[in-house]
Amino acid sequence: MIKRIKVKMDIIEMMLYYWQSTAEKEKVGESFLREIADVPEMKYIYDDEFSGESVRKVLSAISNRELLNNSTKKERKFWNNNMWMLEDLEFMNMMVSPVKTLNLDSLLEKLNEKETKYETLEVVFIPGHENEYNIDENKLIINFFKITVDLYEEGKVTIAGKLFKEYIEEKLIELISQ
Repeated sequence: MIKRIKVKMDIIEMMLYYWQSTAEKEKVGESFLREIADVPEMKYIYDDEFSGESVRKVLSAISNRELLNNSTKKERKFWNNNMWMLEDLEFMNMMVSPVKTLNLDSLLEKLNEKETKYETLEVVFIPGHENEYNIDENKLIINFFKITVDLYEEGKVTIAGKLFKEYIEEKLIELISQ
């Protein structure tokens, strides 16, 4: 029986600091960039073409206003996603707000209609480059950059064309059904 759904946005909080500092032309230290790269949940976006060093390299280049040399396609995508956040901090805050206020307690009853071995589920938001989401045991890992905010309909937030909370519910049902 699921007793709790935990929302983890530690990496997004770190990225918020990075985006705001970089937008204000403040220097972000290499040690902080390494901390971001070393957060355990970042492993979900790492592979042969994109690593913790990729994260550090891309964020450092942006922070130092340098060109991104000898980069992979995934590094360029990560660079583009982060530059997008820096272009409009108000828009970035509109994307962060639904994550910060996300409460999934209302889903517990529906999720507990199915048998599951998990007592706690985690919904983790990361700054990804490709995948929309991943599932790893009791964790639903969502690519923060896939969140879409409707500029014309206040408060409307979607992922892959589905309302934000409905999308998460659908993926949590998929998680417990595995």
